[in-house]
Amino acid sequence: MFVCSLLQIIFYEDRNFMGRSYETSSDCADMSSYLSRCHSCRVESGCFMVYDRPNYMGNQYFMKRGEYADYMSTMGMRDCIRSCRMIPMHRGSYRMRIYERENFEGQMY
Repeated sequence: MFVCSLLQIIFYEDRNFMGRSYETSSDCADMSSYLSRCHSCRVESGCFMVYDRPNYMGNQYFMKRGEYADYMSTMGMRDCIRSCRMIPMHRGSYRMRIYERENFEGQMY
């Protein structure tokens, strides 16, 4: 597995990359101390999963490299991104196990 350490995402309080910003290249369990709201973001490199609740809970949205001038309203998130998690880059064959029930119980596929 190859992990790139140059992943970076920048969140902005206002649309069109204006207002206060918060920049990270790692996971952030609670962004509320950095920003009061989030209306736009810029993924400089890599991919991230963003969540509308702290501690990687709630609805999640996948974000790849690009500029999202008004991403939050487009996706129906309003202004409530509260946590984000980087997605490590992976090279090679992909493998996934799916379980029938939570906590890795039941039939596995």
